Amino acid sequence: MDTELKRKRILRKDDEAGRLALEKIGYVVVSRSKKGSYIMVLREGVSPADVDAVDAMETTFGLERDLQLALRKSVEQLEPGLKITDGDKEQIVDSGRIDITAEDETGTTVIIELKAGTADREAVAQILAYMGDLMSAGKIVRGILVAGDFPPRTIAAARAVPNLELRKYGFQFSFETVDLRRESLRRKPLSAIQGPSD
Repeated sequence: MDTELKRKRILRKDDEAGRLALEKIGYVVVSRSKKGSYIMVLREGVSPADVDAVDAMETTFGLERDLQLALRKSVEQLEPGLKITDGDKEQIVDSGRIDITAEDETGTTVIIELKAGTADREAVAQILAYMGDLMSAGKIVRGILVAGDFPPRTIAAARAVPNLELRKYGFQFSFETVDLRRESLRRKPLSAIQGPSD
């Protein structure tokens, strides 16, 4: 990544987690855009070469977005009967942005929080805050935390919450051989395939 791009970051106004993560690395908020986005720069004395964690963080956010898009297309894979109720966009509550808000067959609101890779105990606290926000509005709520893996401490924390489930995601790739001869024939004009006429 370009050194200048590493020195300056722009985050959405509601991305508190991203702002806090960048501040831990050495970034500071220097201003806000007209739309309220954070404009952050790397403090003097901190080398952009030491900021590879930022690149990893951006990759993680990208994976979470991809995971969210895939799950929105087929939420019934997570649980039969689930229906997305958030209008296909993250619902904003006092605690932040809920990745996916859905409803199950019984009419219970289901908060779905997605984590690329391993979910730590903070992810449990995050989904509980979202659940609490909706419960204060009088809704019956349960949560599903989706991640690639859950360390023992995360599992122990979630065990104390009866209306919270942990689900691991996985990928399954399929491979198909491409017939190169047929592909190349499709691209050539008919005259080139038949050759010169006699």
